[in-house]
Parts: sequence; structure tokens; C-alpha cells
Amino acid sequence: MGRAEARQARQRSARRAKKSGPSGIRRFFTFRKILGTFFGLCLLAMGAFFVAYMLVPVPQANAHAKLQSNVYKDSDGKILARTGEVNREIVGLDKIPKDVQYAFVAAENKTFFEDSGVDIKGTLRGLKNTVTGQGKQGGSTITQQYVKNYYLTQDRTVTRKLKELVISLKVDRNKEKSEILAGYLNTSFFGRNAYGIQAAAQAYYGIDAEELNVSQGAYLASLVQAPSRFDWAVASDETKEAVTNRWNYVLNNMVEENWLEKSARDSLKFPVPKAPKAALGLGGQAGYIVDAAKKELMRQGLDEADIDAGGWTFTLNIDSKRQKELERAVQEQLEDELDRKGSKVDATVQAGATSVDPKSGKVVALYGGVDATEHWFSNATRRDYQPASTFKPVVFASALENESETQDGDPIGLNTMYDGTSKRPVEGSDTPFAPQNDLDKSYGPVTVQTSLNRSINSAFAQMAVDVGLDEVKETALELGVPDVNFPERPAIALGTMGASTWDMAGVYATLDNHGKKVTPTIVAKAEHKDREFEVQDPIGSQVISRETADTVTAGLTGVVKNGSGIAAKSSAYEAAGKTGTSEKNRSAWFAGFTPELTTVVALFGESPKDGGGQVSLTGTAEAGRANGGGFPARIWADYTLGALNGGSDAEFDLDVAEIAVPDPDPTPTDTETESEDPDPTPTDTGTESEDPDPTPTDTGTGDPAPTDEAPITPTFTPPTGTFTPPVETGDGDDDANRDEERRPLNP
Repeated sequence: MGRAEARQARQRSARRAKKSGPSGIRRFFTFRKILGTFFGLCLLAMGAFFVAYMLVPVPQANAHAKLQSNVYKDSDGKILARTGEVNREIVGLDKIPKDVQYAFVAAENKTFFEDSGVDIKGTLRGLKNTVTGQGKQGGSTITQQYVKNYYLTQDRTVTRKLKELVISLKVDRNKEKSEILAGYLNTSFFGRNAYGIQAAAQAYYGIDAEELNVSQGAYLASLVQAPSRFDWAVASDETKEAVTNRWNYVLNNMVEENWLEKSARDSLKFPVPKAPKAALGLGGQAGYIVDAAKKELMRQGLDEADIDAGGWTFTLNIDSKRQKELERAVQEQLEDELDRKGSKVDATVQAGATSVDPKSGKVVALYGGVDATEHWFSNATRRDYQPASTFKPVVFASALENESETQDGDPIGLNTMYDGTSKRPVEGSDTPFAPQNDLDKSYGPVTVQTSLNRSINSAFAQMAVDVGLDEVKETALELGVPDVNFPERPAIALGTMGASTWDMAGVYATLDNHGKKVTPTIVAKAEHKDREFEVQDPIGSQVISRETADTVTAGLTGVVKNGSGIAAKSSAYEAAGKTGTSEKNRSAWFAGFTPELTTVVALFGESPKDGGGQVSLTGTAEAGRANGGGFPARIWADYTLGALNGGSDAEFDLDVAEIAVPDPDPTPTDTETESEDPDPTPTDTGTESEDPDPTPTDTGTGDPAPTDEAPITPTFTPPTGTFTPPVETGDGDDDANRDEERRPLNP
């Protein structure tokens, strides 16, 4: 081949190469193709995002985000208990100091007030970390964190992250920044089981969110990044250094954003949080108090489901000092005397008490039992036991209010005479009834005042018939005795209906309040973040005249001074009261009051076996028969002295028509034939056979045989102050609350 041919061959090869273009990968990736592909993908992504934006709605809040606890505070604002699945109390942004708000923005999202609700770079970084399994994403804005907490879940998936991005944009467009920030602060988790800034402020500093300072706010803002690890109480030295650095970072950002003066920042010291405490649950008396508050709110019309949904702050009338005094008095006067593990009788003893301010109706203290986690059923509010002879003043009040007369036509008053013979059949009743007095003692002719002092059953059974059983019941219901097992038969004079210490505290507080109705009330305020429930006024109308109420009070002062309630007597205060011991010694009561405080204390015999059941209190603390003048009166006296700060000069201001004239001290006589069974023996008329005792089955030791001896009581150590030691005289109403239809009278 010559030169000419070779040149032509090269030219032909060049032409072919030019026509075919680059070979291999160079031929596939051209600049124009790459650019076109990029724009195509961008358009595709934009289209997909537009479709997602249109299709993905802002969902309803997730169930967890809406859960809140209820907070119960005493009258001084101290938290008594929190209830609910989640420890969260949602508060408005107005309850969070401005510099604390800025601390969170400085910690998490400095551009929060200007951005569109998302951080594209941070989101892409989070997606990359999620896809490659490199752990938790970072860089989310406050809006994105709020959306995750409030609308979505904590799942770390690509789908959830994309939803978060779309919803955040929508939320930012549709909500104010202040609303988003409030939602973020109320849904963030801070460790120590605290959700939201209010719970966090309580958990770490023991204060409400509105009391936080900027230094404390900066620490809580630092916690959000790693709540468990950054808790100062459990942090290692290395982690404490990291926490401190994070705290400094927050404050420095605040200075940088002109949200904090540098001089103020330089003066701040790290606010070491308090050590963690156990959650304020329902142990001790807290459970009984919470239960009473909830029942009261429901009686007043607040729906149970609304309460259980949470978010309420209930301020109660409980006085923390008086509450402690009541718990101490029960412990020292009763529990320290019992052998609950070694004595079958002591194991059955349940104590309950309710204390009320008679002028305001506020329940200032309550005792529901040894511990709400051990014995949930509250002994303060239970109505399955008879109030026994604490009902007798109600019979007398009805007699005065109705201007009733005896069978002989004499007006009934403190000096009216009655026959105090034991087992004396009542006159004028269609239902025969012959009640037995305590220990079957007979007193002969006695005044109403002496009948109160000695709690003489025969006198009050006759009085109830003289007044009219329907009238007695009407007066009782007006005073606050509940309509529970309330038969209109002569036995009601002996308190055979069901009632609680709460109920009877209302009755006696009404007497203390000169006849103006007192409904014991434990809730002072009920506030939700966006509404308030109006609590009813505890003080009602005049249900009995002042003269009636004051005359009954005058009579009850004699019970404390000279009668069965003498264990409650003290020179440190003026008091009135009444003892009560129910059928078969199953309950023992003392209902008493001073001009400033009304308190009812009761003991109940309750079988510890499955199913419970009422049993006898006889043998409690190896002290023979239990009675209202024993443990209940001593608990009352000890508590009252402490609750009144050692005593009071207040005196009863009584408007009475007559003053009781003392009887010559009646010397009771015993019946000649003493029955082993102390039950009365009324004639059966054939139609009525109900047992008025709410829980008649007795699984205990049974009744003691009547005895001439006064009830044995344990030695009482009086509280400090000028307290008069008790002289035991017997209660006067044990084994006497019988249904008059049990069996025929003895011939």
C-alpha cells in the first residue's frame, strides 16, 4: 500500500469514528443527559412531594399526647397526690416565664420564630441516618418535634419522617408559633416519668413551671436532648460535664440572640436539681382523700369520664397540719395499743374519722384507714354500719323543732321527765318495742338531759314515738342523715340506719352552726387548663331553728362534762358530743364539736376474711367491750387539742329557752332476771321482720353477757396541755340497737 492509500485509510477511519461518537461510559453519561436526569428527578420529587402534601392530612392528636394526670393539692397548695397513666399537666404559655421559653428555643431551634417549620438539611441527615441504621436523627425543628410528639409516634422509619416533614409544613402554616411552642413544651419528655414542663418543674425542682428561673429553664431545655442520661442524679462525672456544657451552650445562644443580657448570664450558676422522689401516689391517707374528692365532684355533677381524662388541678380543703394531727392521734391512741398480728380481734378493727370546720363546711382532715393501698374501702365515708346512739340528738332536735309533747302532754325539753326503765315497752306505737338499756340497767324517772348523759335507750325510743317517726325521719334527712336502711319504726331512735363519719360530721356541724345546713365539702376548687368547675357552697339554708340547734348543743355539753363522753373533756376547750355503740358491739362512735371544729370518729369491726362482714369489737386491745366513750372519744380529744394548737378560748354562743336542771344522780338498778342474750324481746306483729342492721351476719365472738361492771378501758395517756383525764362511766347504748320485731316480749 502506498502512501496515498494509507492516508485515505486513516481518513476513512476518522470519519467512521466521528460518526459513531464516544464509546462505552463516555458515550452514556453526557453533560446534557446528566443535567436532564437531575432536573427530571427534581421535578419527580417535587411532584411526589406535592402529591404527598395534598394527600397527607394533619391527623388527630395521638392518644398518649392528650393524656394528663390530675393533681390534688391541700389548702396550702402542696401536692398531695397525682393520678393518671401519664404524669403530665398541660399549662398555657402564659404560665411559662418568657426567658424559660427562649431557653428552649435557644437549645433546640434558634430560627424557630422565622423558619417554615422544617429543617431540610436536618431532615435529610435524619433520613440518611435512619436508612443506614446510624441511630437517632438530629436537626429537627421545634415544630417537627411537636408534630412527632403530638400527632405521630416515636418510630424511626422513613415513612414517619416524611410524614413529619409534610405535617410540620402544614402545622406551621395553620398555627401560631406560640401555639406550637406551647404544644412542644407540654408534650416533651424530660425523664423521671415527667411529660411536659409543668411535671418536669415539679420533678426536678419541686416548683410549678411559672416559678422557674432562666437558669433552671436552661437545664430543663438541655434535658430534652437526652433525658435519662442528662439527669444530674444519675449522671457520671463525664456526663455531668456534658450537661454543664449543654447548659452553657443554651445560655450563650440566648445572649447571641439578645434574649438574655450578658451580665445576667455571667452571674448564673448551674442549678443542681433535687434528688428524685417517689411518685405522689395513693398510699397512706392520700388514696382516701382522693376517693372522697372524686365522689364529691361526681355528686355535684362532674362526669367521671371527664375526671378520669385528666388535666384537672383540684385544690382541697384539707389542712395539712390538722391532717397530720388526726393521723397522729389515731396512731397513738389506737394503733399503738393494738396487736394486729397477734390478736384476732385487733386484726378486725377499722378506724375512720371526718373533721369539718362548722362555719365554712370545709373537710379539714380525714382518716380512712391504715393505708389506702392495704384497705382501699374508706372508713371515713362507708355507710354499712349503724351510727347508733349518735342519732339520739337528732330525735331530740326533731322533738324541739316540732314542739312535740310526751304521752302525758308535757312539752319536750331538756328538763322533761322520761321513764328510764330498761325494757320498758314504748307507748303509743303500732309497732311494739321494749329496748334494753346498756347492761340492762334501769334508771327510773330521769330528765332528757340525764337521758343524753347516760344514753338511756328506753327514754329516746319513747321520745321518737312521741314526736312521730315520720317527723323524726324528716328532721334527720334535713340535717344530713342519709336515707340508707331507714325504717320508720321506734328502733330508729337508736340509730339503726346506715351512716358514715362524713354524714354524721355534717349533722353535728349543722348543730354547731346553729341549725344552718352544713354539707361537708373537701374540694375548694376544680380547675382545668381551659375551664373551671364551680364547686357548690357547703353552707345551705336554715334547716332547724337556732333555738333548736343550740338547745341540743347545750344538752350535748352535759354528755362531755358529766356523761358517757367524759373522755373528751378538757379545760383547754369547750366541747359537746355524743357516744354511740351499735348492736353486738360492731361499731363504736364519738361525735363531738367545739365552737370551731366538728369531728366524728368511729371504730368498725370488719372480718379480715374474703367477703368481709361485720364482727364484734369486744376484746379490742384486750380491753373488754369497745364503746364510743373509749377509743373514739380519746382519739377525738387528742386530735382536737392538737388541731386547736393546744386549746381555744372560744365558747358556745347559745340561744336557748331553758337550762337543764341537774337530776339527783340517778342510781341505776339491775333487772332481777338477767338474760344471757341482751337482745330486747318485742312482740312480733307478724308483718315486719327486717333486720335494720345493714350487715347482720356476725362472724365474730358474739355478744358478751350483760354485766354490772362498767366497761373496761385501756389506760389513756392524755395529750399535752391542760387535759382532764377520763373517768369511765360506760357508753350506755351497747347491745341495744335491736329490731323490735325479732321475737315476742317475755310474758
